[in-house]
Amino acid sequence: MNEQDFHRLMQVLEEIRDGQKLQLERQAEALTVQRAQFALVQKQYERAERLQERAEQIQAKSAQLVTGTRKTMVVILPILIVLITYLTWLIFR
Repeated sequence: MNEQDFHRLMQVLEEIRDGQKLQLERQAEALTVQRAQFALVQKQYERAERLQERAEQIQAKSAQLVTGTRKTMVVILPILIVLITYLTWLIFR
């Protein structure tokens, strides 16, 4: 191996080293972006979980309202029918 081949070999090795450094820098940047994306996804998941819990609470309250309304209608509807019947009896008497 002569002097020129040695310099060429050294040049190729330096290019390889520089390429590896560049690749490591790009990998570090990609890792930083991935971490930021993961943090964003985690925040979105937590928000979705809170929204789901809130929706479940609203549905539970709605079910209570519907149940209360049904119970009220069971009481009010017969009274209303009796009153209408009485009023009709008074009018046509």
